[in-house]
Amino acid sequence: MKLVQTRATQNEELKKVKLSEALLSPTSPHGGLYAPRKFPLISRPYWHELGGLKYADFALKIIKLFDFDVKNSLFKKAIARYESFDNPKKPAQLKKLKKNLYINELYHGPTRAFKDMALQPFGEILSGLAQERGENYLIMCATSGDTGPATLKTFADAKNIKAVCLYPENGTSEVQRLQMVTMQGQNLKTIGIKGDFDDAQNALKTLLSSDEFKGELKARNLSLSAANSVNFGRILFQIIYHAYAYARLLNKGVINDLTSIDIIVPSGNFGNALGAYYAKKMGANIDLIKIVSNENNILTEFFNTGIYDLTNKKLVKTISPAMDILISSNVERLLFDKFGAVRTNELMQDLKEKKCYQITQDELKELKKDFIADFCTDKECEKTIKKWAKKGVAIDPHTATCFKMVDKDRLNIITSTAQWVKFTPSMLKACDIEYKNEQEGLLKFAKILDENVTKSITSLFDAPVLHPDICEISQIKEKIIEWIKK
Repeated sequence: MKLVQTRATQNEELKKVKLSEALLSPTSPHGGLYAPRKFPLISRPYWHELGGLKYADFALKIIKLFDFDVKNSLFKKAIARYESFDNPKKPAQLKKLKKNLYINELYHGPTRAFKDMALQPFGEILSGLAQERGENYLIMCATSGDTGPATLKTFADAKNIKAVCLYPENGTSEVQRLQMVTMQGQNLKTIGIKGDFDDAQNALKTLLSSDEFKGELKARNLSLSAANSVNFGRILFQIIYHAYAYARLLNKGVINDLTSIDIIVPSGNFGNALGAYYAKKMGANIDLIKIVSNENNILTEFFNTGIYDLTNKKLVKTISPAMDILISSNVERLLFDKFGAVRTNELMQDLKEKKCYQITQDELKELKKDFIADFCTDKECEKTIKKWAKKGVAIDPHTATCFKMVDKDRLNIITSTAQWVKFTPSMLKACDIEYKNEQEGLLKFAKILDENVTKSITSLFDAPVLHPDICEISQIKEKIIEWIKK
């Protein structure tokens, strides 16, 4: 199977590329992305069979259905990265909270966030492809808090790879920041920028499409790629854990072939929600994908009105910082799948030129077949955290937004995107617990809930800062080139 460009002009023949090409060069013509044009459809009997497999075997079976050009041996090596998770057999842990409510815990990897589920295998594949080709790559990412640590971790000391992470100064939690600025690896560089996540993401996209920047890298024997979910390699692994949750419930007899489920996703850049949508297209009996935003509720407005309007929007800092995003890149892949490359190009150009686009009422009805959206305030979020903490369950501020959209008459799966340890001050404030400092508060909260905190988190507070750089957006390229020259 090949991937195609998401943007095109009238009568333009769509560029088709192999997965390996899209992984190493993720930007498509007209500044677009790459996406599948069609998906393999899994039969009912095969869903039952898949549901009995352990996660690693399930993942390889799903990947095989796509018939991509990357060697199966490399995919096997990539999936083996899950052996570093809390439970190698269950890197994603599906747990029942109460009747009709399950939580899909995706944070049991090395950096305690769902990004590890995709980025751990993704890093192995990119490094493997680079070595096979005898090429060297600069992998870049922009982060609102979770992608950065996961990207740096997966590429630390990887062969044929250098990795740069851009994060917004004062725009992440303290633990997220410490994970990035203390990360060890001679091939890693972390840069804080004076701006928000959208600024970081725009800077990334500008560099990815800059011939001048690519030329400077080429002169130093480096090609350019990205680890954000603009890269389809990330999305591939995000399809798998949604499909696995459905298959497991089917296998356990919790649901039958006629039962549909709803998946609730705390949304920022829309990659997680897109993964659920793609799983649905492959035959998982998912009815609605429920999109939850924080007070940066651009997606709520879009899925309710059909208008994506940035003209009067300013980013609001919330207690769920990984969702503090206004430009959700992966919505583009949804538009492409629903309306085609020409229409997607029109809408994306409107967003670029007018900071706003609007789909028709018929197009909105088409989106509403699969999606509904709402948003959660910080106060509502804190109330949910406190409620579940009293039951002995720690729910982080991103996952907590999802409870607002639970329908007690439907079977719901909440996508839990991060462990609470990354957001201790918010957890303590929500539960009215006093503390002297974040480290002391972290251990205090863990004791109350009788939870263990991994050494990877507790050791951060005493680790040396290896990446102190903070710069203006205009200085990013200069900082990167300066580092590469060393």
